[in-house]
Amino acid sequence: MKAGASGPERLDIAITSNGTIARIAPSIDCDPEVPIADISGRLVTPGLVDIHQHLDKTATRRLVTNPDSTLTGAITAFETFQSAVAPEDLMFRAQKTVEACIARGTVAIRSHVNVGPKVALRGLEALAELRERIRERIRLQIVAFLSREAGYSASSATHWLETAIAAGADAIGGAPAHADNPEAFLDVIFDVAQRRDVPIDLHLDEHLDSTAHRIRSVVGRTEAAGFQSRVIAGHCSALGALPRVEAAKLIERLAVARIGVVTLPAANLYLLGRGADRLAPRGLTRVKELITAGVPVAAGSDNIQDAFVPVGTGDLLEIARWTVLAGHLNSTDLGAAFRMITSAPAQMMNLVGYGIDDGSRADLLITEAEDEEDMIASGATERTVLLGGKLVAGSLATALSAQSRN
Repeated sequence: MKAGASGPERLDIAITSNGTIARIAPSIDCDPEVPIADISGRLVTPGLVDIHQHLDKTATRRLVTNPDSTLTGAITAFETFQSAVAPEDLMFRAQKTVEACIARGTVAIRSHVNVGPKVALRGLEALAELRERIRERIRLQIVAFLSREAGYSASSATHWLETAIAAGADAIGGAPAHADNPEAFLDVIFDVAQRRDVPIDLHLDEHLDSTAHRIRSVVGRTEAAGFQSRVIAGHCSALGALPRVEAAKLIERLAVARIGVVTLPAANLYLLGRGADRLAPRGLTRVKELITAGVPVAAGSDNIQDAFVPVGTGDLLEIARWTVLAGHLNSTDLGAAFRMITSAPAQMMNLVGYGIDDGSRADLLITEAEDEEDMIASGATERTVLLGGKLVAGSLATALSAQSRN
């Protein structure tokens, strides 16, 4: 069954030898030598897309402690740890997490990785090597994340971003809120992105101070640079701390500038609002209002078992479920939640060929779910994953040629 806007349909799917979908139809006659796998009654959807992870930090829960469980505590703890971490150790941990994500249906990941004086490019180079090693199992993009010490001066920030791009970064970003001069920090990010023609993926306003947001600054620079649809703002937690009327005006500006927003429920629920005297905030951005206004919205895992988030399995269906609950979505929004971990992030990441149509790449997830909404509501106990038409996780019924079945 192929998932569709009006509900699943019973269809055959023909996949070419080069891993694209040749045809989708109610019945397809194949040549005798073409292998056939019976997936009758199974739901076929595009594979899941995790637009925001930190694979350089993953699975360090036992190695890096964050006693107060705050964002600042996590950043400081990891900065100390990262200067001594071996690339081989980073790759081992990252691949283990990636394999867990693949098994749960993920076909593409975008990972932020620290660059700067303390870690240099060790993390980025390790992930670039991993990207090549596993390219037939998953699509991996890398964002050069400018660490705090790298952003203390414009010349230092420019140097590290330029060097990271030359080393294979697919996008650049950082967290303006942690820079000495956030506006100058943004100037450098946009200057380098324009000159080197790379997209921008920011950690924007991962805090609850409504007086210190940078949304207007990012919107203005996006429009001035002509970077519509090429800028992503992760977190945007401060948007939820603003009065509704003021927030609505900023959301409209995000929509006009075509800036994508990524909500990270695991980190925001865990790290933010710990100092509240009562009624601790959830820390998420205004997910439903953003979607309603036409802003592209995705959800991602963010950190998995490290100083920022001590738990996590790499299951994007779980992340979507948390987004529904913590983001106060409605019971009728389960389909929207599914799009937040599939088509929306795929579009933001410019994943060529993503989808489930004739000519698309056969990056597919096959489950026993009734439909996409059921995947969010109930999960999926059995998952089969194809990347470029090749089995990378789970199992298919024994492939039989049409001739051997006669």
